[in-house]
Amino acid sequence: MTRSFLPSLFSNEKSDAPVFHSLHKEIDRVFDEFKGLVPRFDPERFPGFNGQIVPRLNLSETEDAVEITAELPGVGEDEVDVSVSSNVLTLKGEKSAKKEEKDKDYHVVERSYGSFARTIPLSFDINPDEVDAKFSNGVLTITIRKPPEIAAKTKKIAVSKDN
Repeated sequence: MTRSFLPSLFSNEKSDAPVFHSLHKEIDRVFDEFKGLVPRFDPERFPGFNGQIVPRLNLSETEDAVEITAELPGVGEDEVDVSVSSNVLTLKGEKSAKKEEKDKDYHVVERSYGSFARTIPLSFDINPDEVDAKFSNGVLTITIRKPPEIAAKTKKIAVSKDN
């Protein structure tokens, strides 16, 4: 009986194991390198992502106003809707982008679409005439002046150091 020096897929001999083990490791290495080249969706960076964009908001308050800034990169001012109802401010909008690249060896078209809606409840009824909204370089800034009775109740408290 002659012995073959080629590994057999059906053999249980121990001598075949190192050949397939190194092949398996090499295939894993190639796939790991490929994964590093392709961007992947990271759900931890986008909690609650369900196909909607969730713009980041900053809220600040002074004695006579509340200021809200929303980061809306890639969204135009005509794609944003700001509304008030009672004590709730609502931001809505839609973003769409298309990127196309052509070269002699390839043609790539990428599209992304998404909508967003954020509601911000405040502790006072909002007078629509006392709301200013400005949009510049992808940042929406909304200033809501407080009603006089609320502004009068606001008092800055001094904080002292504990000795």
